[in-house]
Amino acid sequence: MRTLPVIVCVLLVGGCSAARQVGAGVGDAATQPLVDLNVRREQIPTVLLQAQANPYDRRNLSQCAPIQAEVLRLDEALGPDRDEPPAPDSPTLNEQAQDALAEAALDAIRDAATDFIPYRSWVRRLSGAQARSRAVQDAVEAGRLRRAYLKGLGMRANCPPPASPAWFRPAGASRR
Repeated sequence: MRTLPVIVCVLLVGGCSAARQVGAGVGDAATQPLVDLNVRREQIPTVLLQAQANPYDRRNLSQCAPIQAEVLRLDEALGPDRDEPPAPDSPTLNEQAQDALAEAALDAIRDAATDFIPYRSWVRRLSGAQARSRAVQDAVEAGRLRRAYLKGLGMRANCPPPASPAWFRPAGASRR
């Protein structure tokens, strides 16, 4: 069993923070077989489903406030956009290393939990888990596309960020 040495290394090298991350994520990692059997399913946020249905919908987007509200909803579902500056409390190099160690330990636990499933790729395909995973990824991609489109609309309407890219500076008065 290769999982135990990885966890011990994380606890020794990473310290308390990494140990807490592993402890918090071990339940999800250990229940990965339930995902493979399509018993436990990841829920797709409504804003991503709406983006998937119509990524170029322009209804009620003639002013900055609704564009900004929609971008913020997408940011909540997807995380920050690539153009966003790092948070002022961004992790230090030591914290990044601890995060990487914790993720490696969780990956090892996830791998150990799924190793006992014979023909795992076929099980995922037959159970519908593979299709579900693809649907989640499609929704995320549609959400990213929608956010980029909205920021383009925000630039055109001369809106300040976050209704436009972080680098954009509106000229004169914007259409709030």
